[in-house]
Amino acid sequence: MEFGMKYMTLMDEISTGLDSAATFDIINTQRGIAKTLRKTVVIALLQPAPEVFALFDEVMIMNDGEVMYHGPRDQALDYFQSLGFVCPPDRDVADFLLDLGTNEQYKYEGDLPRDMTQRPRQASEFAEIFRRSGIHQEMLQALEAPHHPELLTDVGAHMDSMPEFHGSFWESTRILMKRQTMVTMRNRAFIRGRTIMVIAMGLIYASTYWQVDPLDVQVSMGIMFQAILFLALGQVSQVPTFMASRDVFYKQRGANFFPTSAYVLACSVAQVPLALAESIVFGSMVYWMCGFVGDVGAFVCYLVLLVLTNLVFAAWFFVLTAISPDFHIAKPVSTFSIAFFIQFAGFVMTKNTIPGWFIWIYWLNPIAWGLRGLAVNQYRAGKFDVCVYEGVDYCSEFGKKMGEYYLEQYDVPSSKMWVWAGILFMILCYAVFMGLGCLVLEYKRYESPEHTIIKKKEESEEEAAEPIYTLAKTPRNSWFMTGSTGGDFAVDIQPPKQNFVPVTIAFQDLWYSVPKPGNPKESLDLLKGISGFAKPGSMTALMGSSGAGKTTLMDVIAGRKTGGTIKGKILFNGYEATDLAIRRCTGYCEQMDIHSDATTIREAFTFSAFLRQDSSIPDEKKFDSVNECLDLLDMHDIADQIVRGSSVEQMKRLTIGVELAAQPSVLFLDEPTSGLDARSAKLIMDGVRKVADSGRTIVCTIHQPSSDVFYLFDHLLLLKRGGETVFVGELGEKCRKLVNYFETVPGVAPLPDRYNPATWMLECIGAGVNNGGGNAMDFVEYFKNSEEKRILDGEMAQEGVTRPASDLPEMLFAKKRAASSWTQATFLTMRFMRMYWRTPTYNMTRFIIGLFLALLFGLTYINVEYGSYQGINGGVGMVFMTTLFNGIVSFNGVLPIASGDRAAFYRERASQTYNSLWYFVGSTIAEIPYVFFSCLLFTVIFYPLVGFTGFSTGVLYWVNVSLLVLLQTYMGQLFVYALPSVEVAAIIGVLVNSIFFLFMGFNPPANSIPAGYRWLYTITPQKYSLSILMALVFTDCPTEPTWNETLGAYENVGSELACQPVTDLPITMDHTTVKGYVESVFEMKHDDIWSNFGYVFLFLGILRVLALLSLRYINHQKR
Repeated sequence: MEFGMKYMTLMDEISTGLDSAATFDIINTQRGIAKTLRKTVVIALLQPAPEVFALFDEVMIMNDGEVMYHGPRDQALDYFQSLGFVCPPDRDVADFLLDLGTNEQYKYEGDLPRDMTQRPRQASEFAEIFRRSGIHQEMLQALEAPHHPELLTDVGAHMDSMPEFHGSFWESTRILMKRQTMVTMRNRAFIRGRTIMVIAMGLIYASTYWQVDPLDVQVSMGIMFQAILFLALGQVSQVPTFMASRDVFYKQRGANFFPTSAYVLACSVAQVPLALAESIVFGSMVYWMCGFVGDVGAFVCYLVLLVLTNLVFAAWFFVLTAISPDFHIAKPVSTFSIAFFIQFAGFVMTKNTIPGWFIWIYWLNPIAWGLRGLAVNQYRAGKFDVCVYEGVDYCSEFGKKMGEYYLEQYDVPSSKMWVWAGILFMILCYAVFMGLGCLVLEYKRYESPEHTIIKKKEESEEEAAEPIYTLAKTPRNSWFMTGSTGGDFAVDIQPPKQNFVPVTIAFQDLWYSVPKPGNPKESLDLLKGISGFAKPGSMTALMGSSGAGKTTLMDVIAGRKTGGTIKGKILFNGYEATDLAIRRCTGYCEQMDIHSDATTIREAFTFSAFLRQDSSIPDEKKFDSVNECLDLLDMHDIADQIVRGSSVEQMKRLTIGVELAAQPSVLFLDEPTSGLDARSAKLIMDGVRKVADSGRTIVCTIHQPSSDVFYLFDHLLLLKRGGETVFVGELGEKCRKLVNYFETVPGVAPLPDRYNPATWMLECIGAGVNNGGGNAMDFVEYFKNSEEKRILDGEMAQEGVTRPASDLPEMLFAKKRAASSWTQATFLTMRFMRMYWRTPTYNMTRFIIGLFLALLFGLTYINVEYGSYQGINGGVGMVFMTTLFNGIVSFNGVLPIASGDRAAFYRERASQTYNSLWYFVGSTIAEIPYVFFSCLLFTVIFYPLVGFTGFSTGVLYWVNVSLLVLLQTYMGQLFVYALPSVEVAAIIGVLVNSIFFLFMGFNPPANSIPAGYRWLYTITPQKYSLSILMALVFTDCPTEPTWNETLGAYENVGSELACQPVTDLPITMDHTTVKGYVESVFEMKHDDIWSNFGYVFLFLGILRVLALLSLRYINHQKR
């Protein structure tokens, strides 16, 4: 954001994740820029250290939306002192200012000024007093004063003439194209997946339709249709990429990096190389191996149409991604939209059978134009544009040439101009879609969280009007604090009986190595011989500059590393710690706040308490521990708020609370104050201090603690860049021991007055961006020869630290997990049911899509006569298409919701919260009611509209559609669990589903599938569902009619649809009934219904077993 000359720089919470020395360097640089270049710099900070606070000229203090002070920084203390608030000598000025207007301000109350009758307590009262102050009046006068002539000149010369964008449209487009190409090329997993998919499907299609007979127009049209369908559906896999890049676009467009049109143009051009490569590779294999006409011109036209199809649908999904509020809607809607394109493409339903009220879709459909162009390109080539072909004179017998005759079978106009018309129309569609995408991105943006519910405690009118102010000092060892609407007060109670065993952690000579980037044969040491310990009732800080290895050390100690090589010892109470002991008796608060986002805060705490506390502990005590966590972290007022949409500070408290609810012996915290303001950080660390005082062992990495927060720690382990130890030992009262140690180091300046010891310490060892504070002293060697190192060695050698002690038990667990199997299953199933209920975009989307599919196909086939050749093929295609899209929508819809919960599953599995089996059970059960209900909505509308009859048959139809959708949903879950990312899952899903849909027995028909691919036909799960559906509606003929050779007609024809003769058959086919046609051509038989049901359940079981194995043995979390 700093590139380019900006007259004003606005920075929000830039210190998050940085150590205090780095924060100082960055803000000091901003101060230099402001002074030198006369720029305006406004920075919002959460926890400014005194030395950072001193860099500012002006300060604005806000609370509850009110401005409590806005003026010179050096006048702030005097101003508040005039109101009766005095900053103690040992208190950071910024922390003091942030405490005002809160229930912490009583600590600073001095004598009440004579001109004041009451001390301000609420932010609104401070704001009212400030508006009457001289500082505020001076600010107003400055605002109302005439502008300086020199300033007006500068404005006219520079700001008025400033363009909206720094670069020109074409320069922006060029840079964006370069970036888009680079991003695409770096997404190697995506490219590999697409490459494998294109080559594999090209070979499968080409070999399945090997040297197809042009007289078999159904198969010839089928391969053209499948080619377009594959390339169109293949672009769905780009939806996750488009959705991810949209957030980056919002940020950069909001900062006027570039015009929206440049971004859209760059995205569209960046798609061309991939579209060309895919279409040429796939199209060439299909064209030549399937025996299409050997004409170079026809081949080039064929490739052009495929490339344009690829680009058009990439553009279409780009538009849908821009329109959709979130991924839960974008994915299934993208798939559903293809139903319109394919249904009215002229293959499943020929043009003359499309109802008049839908014919406009046919003429606006890019797939219809593409398929029409491919068909005319093939059948009007010179080889087929003849009267006599293979002994049949089509001109004399049918009045048209051979190619025209077979095009007419699918009601395709035969003029050669349709090839060029198709190319031009596809180019027009591409331009229109990209234009729509540009308009949507420019004028509609989704930049706020969706589906958040916030329940706040209700107040009476009196409470709202007259806030209560009641305070009592909390004793250091009190068990928990209780928050009230009007303020915080302390409750002095005895701590409950401990539900944990105190644990001393020790680690000896820890080394951690990873393969060196660029040379995997060599290793890179991230930790080098680290030793230390942490005792019950104490807080140990792991500190160092950014990149020193603090989080790495904690991950190693906590058993969270999934890669690399670890050497050394980790001990609990003097015994070697087992992996199970580490996971069962420790809690780990990760830096990233990962939770199941559809639960409430109270539910998250309860889930952790019941699944991670031992099953022998009564439920009442577990509920008590939940309330204690809510009290300790002051979260009662938001306890019923859904996690999704919570603030950074709320998420941080939630993370800590989830681990505290488990009642662990040891609590690891990785940057618990990152992203919090100074007051919230102090409140949370005060709570952590209380946890330590209860007898637990606390180990915490922390970047930039305020003095107050730093003073809460008992011990420190300080690392320098490279993973080496600089200091290990006690901090002492107000860090006196630490300060004394560093002041004895040659070349280290004494700690300045009112300076934060944590910042000073980091500057001493050379932390920060500029490394300006360090010196040439080797702090690692100095510590190795110091008295503190000898003290450390002595304490490490004690019993109960690195040697077993008789009074300290070894941490052994009879069970791998704390909760019973029934408890795990119950809580996980409840959580999944709540997650599905609270994610309306997922379930409402599939309900609505089910209704739309039913209406679309129902109204399209409302009066179709299934007794004709075109009618029965259309009917079979209708059942196939509804089967395909119900399944694909379900598959794509489940990907985002399953992947969104996977990170929380990994975190919970790492702490042995539950068995993967019960997570699997919960995800299995939660889908069933929603799937059966959405399919019921579909069936009750679709089934009667298309002319199907029979209640019992309708029930079986509904059950089978539900099982098919469930199968596709479970397949989507399997891919999410087994594959590294949702993008890869989407690509592999397209590949696998394309293969399955190819061999379902519709196109090509089952009787045309080559013998070498019959095994694929046999193992296609959806084939059995489709067979059941076809058999239910098209092969139920109890008494088959008999053919009378003399009359040339059927006799004893029943009233059932399946018994009706098929009319208008091609000259290559003999007489047959609807049942005979379906059973002979598509091999879908009424007698196989119940055995096919058995196969459907078998495949459901196979998919669930594979999903369970993936959950159990596959972990894509790399640490």
